Amino acid sequence: MNIAKLIDHTALKPETTKSQIIKLTEEAKQYNFASVCVNPTWVKLASEKLKDSEVKVCTVIGFPLGASTTETKVFETKDAIKNGAQEIDMVINIGELKNKNDAYVENDINSVVKAAKGKALVKVILETCLLTREEKVRACRIAKKAGADFVKTSTGFSKGGAKAEDVRLMRDTVGKDMGVKASGGIHTRQEALEMIKAGASRIGASAGIAIVSE
Repeated sequence: MNIAKLIDHTALKPETTKSQIIKLTEEAKQYNFASVCVNPTWVKLASEKLKDSEVKVCTVIGFPLGASTTETKVFETKDAIKNGAQEIDMVINIGELKNKNDAYVENDINSVVKAAKGKALVKVILETCLLTREEKVRACRIAKKAGADFVKTSTGFSKGGAKAEDVRLMRDTVGKDMGVKASGGIHTRQEALEMIKAGASRIGASAGIAIVSE
């Protein structure tokens, strides 16, 4: 298994610098990762550095809280795509999911899906550490109904990251045709393989080099 092709090589900390983004893109080309995942402000730079490679540029929308308005998420998505983003990782509105306002959550996701249609994949971040089992299942079903390409466990900025049991539940809920991305706290090859075994088809990690080098 070529585990590198499943990894989104990630740098999302607020203090990330230009030189760190350039280094990230160079590493991604060297190890042939699936993508680099960067904050929107770095999409244009990452896109320029990766234009002659197979590595995609992924960015985050409504990150890390998911509590910006749908209109803001749509604007962020269009702006990111204009700057070269090919994959969009958006955070759901967690409060509205807990309010059982499924119509709001579906429209929030679908609006981003429509903005990205034909131009970028959409991955939906659930922030599983804040959800009950029932909410995780409902969020997966809503994301699938809204036309998203992936569901994703975590931002890595809340109180917990990816767990194999959550990945398994998400895979069971969305079925075989949708992607599942495990992210947050994956530091070793063993942890990555555990997520893949549970059903993950993509891994988000800042420790990508350590994972592939073990």
